[in-house]
Amino acid sequence: MILAAGLGTRLRPWTLTHPKALVPVGGVPMLERVIISLKKQGYDEMVVNIHHFGEHIVEFVESKKEELGVDIKISDERGCLLDTGGGIVAASDLLFGKDSSPVLIHNVDILSNADLNNLMKHHKEKGNDITLLTSDRESSRKLIFSPDGRLRGWHNLSTDEYRPTDFHSEPGDSELGFSGIYILEEAAVKKMNEYAVNLGKEAFPIMDFFLSECETLIIGEQFATDLRLIDIGKPASLKQANLEFM
Repeated sequence: MILAAGLGTRLRPWTLTHPKALVPVGGVPMLERVIISLKKQGYDEMVVNIHHFGEHIVEFVESKKEELGVDIKISDERGCLLDTGGGIVAASDLLFGKDSSPVLIHNVDILSNADLNNLMKHHKEKGNDITLLTSDRESSRKLIFSPDGRLRGWHNLSTDEYRPTDFHSEPGDSELGFSGIYILEEAAVKKMNEYAVNLGKEAFPIMDFFLSECETLIIGEQFATDLRLIDIGKPASLKQANLEFM
């Protein structure tokens, strides 16, 4: 699943009239770059969620369907933006319609050299409910993992805030950068639906769910030592990406 419903407020004024998913990098829309990258690694069935100028994304997918050569289904959130967690729950029937194989989630604003097949292999070998791709990339917010690779918490380096609020560091904990790429088992998505029901609202950030369930689900990580990643959701990094893909 490619998460493409965001408002892209940091990319204004471009996103005042376009969806973030179609911002061009080297003349090629980001959504197209992500689809091509996924296809090269063997992914040929995808779900794309839409909200902000969603009709533009639908038109783009329809016009590129044959050229891209992949099966793309649309999860339509134009009635209500469901955030990164709620969007996955809303798309669950599309994601797990045929079988219960684990699903790769990929933010639309991420360009990387991530080995997604290796990530999936690692996920299955570890028997995780959720596996997050991590690295030592610079970030003001870090995820905290135990020595055996289990998610324990979150740290905002700018404010020194920790989550959960009662978090206490343990010997051997590591703070790692999150890539916006991860794998979910169907059971984890069902747990997300229960979380939404208990929360009393459909829209919620995926990170809130991760942090609320890190003791009940096996949320692991795979550390990518040579990961190159650009988050084009920020003007400075979008400029960098355009320079690299000129």
